[in-house]
Amino acid sequence: MCHVPLSDPQFFRFLIHIDEALAAEVQTAGCPCGGVLHRANYPRKPRGCPRAFRADYATRLSFCCNQCRRRSTAMSVRFLGRRVWLSWVVVLGSTRPAGPGTAAAALCEAFSIPWRTLARWRRWWREDFVQTSLWRVLGARFLPPVAAAELPVGLLERLTGPGHEPLRHLLALLTPLTITAPEGR
Repeated sequence: MCHVPLSDPQFFRFLIHIDEALAAEVQTAGCPCGGVLHRANYPRKPRGCPRAFRADYATRLSFCCNQCRRRSTAMSVRFLGRRVWLSWVVVLGSTRPAGPGTAAAALCEAFSIPWRTLARWRRWWREDFVQTSLWRVLGARFLPPVAAAELPVGLLERLTGPGHEPLRHLLALLTPLTITAPEGR
């Protein structure tokens, strides 16, 4: 199981690198109207970000068309949609059993995460996430199936690799949830 990657600056740099690559793909694809996409990042104040990376995590990579003005926001491994907490905090916070003296308690203490927020994240995995089309596709990949009650722990346990690789892989799998599908596409 992954541990909180606070002491690994390479983890945070790697997530930035992935987000930049995803943004480059969006910009290269251009706007459906044929216009050129220009950088139009918007500010974020993410929670769960170590001080050393706050400046790098202070913007969400996005673009705006020079003709129709439509916004195109790139998928992200750093941010989980509109949530204010960084994606890895939501994932790892949801994997921890609640209670004093647990890893969840340490994570909550390190980032001042209210217990009710952890409960809300766990409920999201069990109730909302399992209703997404992403989960219907993703869940079919695993045999035996991952039960909703085991999410996200069950997914992390099925993903292989050294160190933080399972967490990185899961964050990459969740990227379709980080944007809303534009109309007309």
